Order: sequence, then structure tokens, then C-alpha cells
Amino acid sequence: MGDAGPTRAMGSMGTISALSPRQASVLCYVPWVGWIVSILVLAAPKFRPDRVVRFHAFQGLYLFAAYLVDVVAIRQLDPLMVVLPVSRLFEIIIVAASIFVMVRTAQGVVCSLPLFGELAHRSAHESWPGN
Repeated sequence: MGDAGPTRAMGSMGTISALSPRQASVLCYVPWVGWIVSILVLAAPKFRPDRVVRFHAFQGLYLFAAYLVDVVAIRQLDPLMVVLPVSRLFEIIIVAASIFVMVRTAQGVVCSLPLFGELAHRSAHESWPGN
């Protein structure tokens, strides 16, 4: 029974490795859960040399990081902003950007968002140890 964890983890990696590069890239942008796929994609040996897929995984992670900033910091200020619910607007923008990039990626277009794309590009092009 103690081996269920590693077996389950290996099953997840096998599932991720079974995806095409485009499918893996698209799934990195699924709102609220794409960060999980992004981490699995970055950990999968199949996608390590693929800088385009790594770019999408990092950009998806950075979008999720922006969402976390919204949840942790901006929402704490919302009670003070009665007229303009900044947090909800920020969340809508992040989800809309995720969906937009997901659709463009499904069409085969590498869509780089301002700020997030630049960070993702830098992250994706850093060399891995052993490459």
C-alpha cells in the first residue's frame, strides 16, 4: 500500500507524456488548474527539450501567480474599495487572458502576453543541467 503514491505519480507523468506538444501547451492555460499541468509538463522528460511547450508551461504558471496575488493581496483591499471591485476585475482579466491564449495555442499560434510572455520566454530558454 505504501507504493500507491509513487505509482500514482508515475501514472500522471505517463499521462502527460502521452499528450502531444500542442495538447500539453493548451492544458497549461486551463483557468484555476492549468498550473498543475504546467508543473507536470515541466517535470516530464519528454518536454524538457521542447522550448515552445516549456514557454507555455511557464506562461501558464505566471498567469496563475498573478491570480494568487489577486487572492492573497488585492482581495484583502476590496472591502476598502466599495465602488470599484478591483479584485473581481483583475480575476476576469486573468481568466480572459488564459482563455484567449488557450484558444490561440490550440490554433497553433505562440501567443506571448505582455510581461508574462517575457518572463516565460526567459524561463523557457534557460539551459537545463545536462543539456
